[in-house]
Amino acid sequence: MIKVTVINGSPRKKWNTATMLKNFIEGASSTGKDIKTNFFHLYDYKYQGCISCFACHRKGSTYGKCIVRDDITDLLEMVSHADIVVFGSPIYFHEITAQLRGFLERLIY
Repeated sequence: MIKVTVINGSPRKKWNTATMLKNFIEGASSTGKDIKTNFFHLYDYKYQGCISCFACHRKGSTYGKCIVRDDITDLLEMVSHADIVVFGSPIYFHEITAQLRGFLERLIY
């Protein structure tokens, strides 16, 4: 089974970015492969970006893992076990949304 995690970084759940991501899921599902998809709207979660505590850099049990516990803790773990991760975001001021940026900051290590 192929595990696909799809992350919507848009504040709008039914507009262009969400539609594009849902079309991706439909296309992937139509391939005939055994695919399990999980779809998440980042704006449904309460969290913040990296707080630069460097716990993820320490050797031992926290190495490579964010120790901040909030609404995206389980989502970060799910992404680390996914075979495919798809991010979608509108572009505001030549950048991805702040929600997606904060999520990526926490995911990076």
